[in-house]
Amino acid sequence: MDAFDAAAVENDPKFPSGPWTGFYLQCWLPGRHMMMIDLTFGGGQLQAKGSDRVGPFTFHGDYDLADGKCRWVKQYVGRHRVTYTGINQGQGIWGVWEIRQLAGLYKDRGVFHIWRQGDTPTEEAEATVKAYLSHLRSRWLFRLDGPLLRWGLVFVSVFLIRQLYYVMTGISGP
Repeated sequence: MDAFDAAAVENDPKFPSGPWTGFYLQCWLPGRHMMMIDLTFGGGQLQAKGSDRVGPFTFHGDYDLADGKCRWVKQYVGRHRVTYTGINQGQGIWGVWEIRQLAGLYKDRGVFHIWRQGDTPTEEAEATVKAYLSHLRSRWLFRLDGPLLRWGLVFVSVFLIRQLYYVMTGISGP
């Protein structure tokens, strides 16, 4: 990462350069996945080096002091890219990440929250998690309620009872 010259490093307390930490959430991989980041802000540009469970990465992007909006690309060393869009309202940066691969045929999306190491944005981090989980529950794939759920349970129950019957009687199945 190219170092910013000392005059260009950001003075706004919402964008302090230095060590940051945080997490991202991914629907098919439960839990908070922690990130350690060495982040530099200056002149509306941000750069970083860091690592998480996937491996080492770099950030390159921009931020706006007026509205707190941030955008960057996270490039894993020798691997894929992840785009991030977020906002800084004084308790770190939170928002949405997205991976697009295979000419856009594969798209994965989740949320993140990062903050300056040493800060504790507990309420804000919890709000990020709750909003994401609420979003997941609202998606049709996760709303297996009503008749669909009942018929699925009936089907599974009949199947398991038949299998148990065949095992107990020694009769081979249909």
